[in-house]
Amino acid sequence: MTSEFEPRVLPTEHALPMDKDGSETLEEGPIVKEYLTSESPQDEFPEGGMVAWATVFGSFLVQICGLGYSVSFGVYQEFYTQNYLTNQTSSAVSWIGSLNTFLVTAVGLVSGALYDQGYFYHLVIGGSVLQSFSLFMLSLAKPGQYYQIFLAQGLGSGIAAGLMFVPSMAVISHHFRRKSTLVMTFVLAGGALGCAIHPIMLNYLFNGPLGFANAVRASAGLVSGLLLIACLCMRTRLPPPPTTVNYTAVAKKSLTEIPFVLMTAGGFLFQVGFYYPFFFFQLDSIQHGLSTTFSFYSLVILNMANLVGRVTSGYIAAFTGVPNLTIVATIASGILILGMIGLKSLASVVVLGVIYGYFSGVYIAMYVPLVATLTSDMSELGARMGICFCICGFGALIGAPISGALLGSNYTWWKPALFSGITSLAGSMMYFAMRVMVSRGKRSAQL
Repeated sequence: MTSEFEPRVLPTEHALPMDKDGSETLEEGPIVKEYLTSESPQDEFPEGGMVAWATVFGSFLVQICGLGYSVSFGVYQEFYTQNYLTNQTSSAVSWIGSLNTFLVTAVGLVSGALYDQGYFYHLVIGGSVLQSFSLFMLSLAKPGQYYQIFLAQGLGSGIAAGLMFVPSMAVISHHFRRKSTLVMTFVLAGGALGCAIHPIMLNYLFNGPLGFANAVRASAGLVSGLLLIACLCMRTRLPPPPTTVNYTAVAKKSLTEIPFVLMTAGGFLFQVGFYYPFFFFQLDSIQHGLSTTFSFYSLVILNMANLVGRVTSGYIAAFTGVPNLTIVATIASGILILGMIGLKSLASVVVLGVIYGYFSGVYIAMYVPLVATLTSDMSELGARMGICFCICGFGALIGAPISGALLGSNYTWWKPALFSGITSLAGSMMYFAMRVMVSRGKRSAQL
């Protein structure tokens, strides 16, 4: 018979630490903490269930109405340039869409920190209300009034999408661990689906009997309804961490990690050219004499292929690895952007739209998993995502306006295509250098 003071063995076959009087204590010992943590119900991820999949569906809808709406700016670019803002250059019009796209990722630096502090519902509800308000205000903008459109669509809608983007992605980690990468690629596919839905709707309504104002109101009504459903579906499961991550400390630490620096530099350079097809593909088709009806669907072709790329990338990455797939996607995208110099016929629009759409979708789907791959301490993932997204977002901010300036009023298409293609390929070389440094680090660790 054992004495009551003799230590009892836990299922892990490790004994609890003992006080001087022989009683057990739970106040110290890493083994005890590991045992207690393993028994914590918070660490037993459901990996599914009604609440988890409802949250995934809500996040999917947020991507349709946020990033999906932002990347659909190519429809607005063509309409503003040829009809609504004819007093402005292509470069000036591009600033509206590039600012919107930049804010989607840059505001993540703030929304990520607030999410870590437990303000998830405040962010998604506030962002939804602001998105709805901004689009209804856009419908009131008058022809030729650049500042009205810039404030409503560039600034207001961009901030709204930025408030929702990081929280809607990060909340997936409350419900999934093993399947998180695959689920995130599905959620990001919502952005591609939005890029197909919004251009069809907007092109049809802009050029129909409704006109610009009523068309934008109809679009705002659709977005508002989808965001309402999203807010009702999404739920958090875990409490906020007891201590929030210090972004300054994480930034300083990240600057000492060469692979992370190379990844961020690669993302910045790549995104300078990445959005050129999304903003100018439809206008390019129309200016090369293709039928207006077909040109309206050029962005739809690109974005449906983009959807396929996002959905399939998770399965491909399981065999190739995230860094390798990112390199392939960025090199292919850069070459295809250069190929837009030869865009002249219906066949070239279809081929470029399908292939570029697919590889751009793969790149977008690998964006978050790549940051996670280079993060050793997962408690820093939100901060690192915010830092990386913000810096890379500056590439998206300046890329389209530079392309618009190179295009000029005479529509010299080879100049912006050459510039965007070269900068995208330069970004892919940075990703390749990152991969080399990661491999060297692994070999050094094994020695």
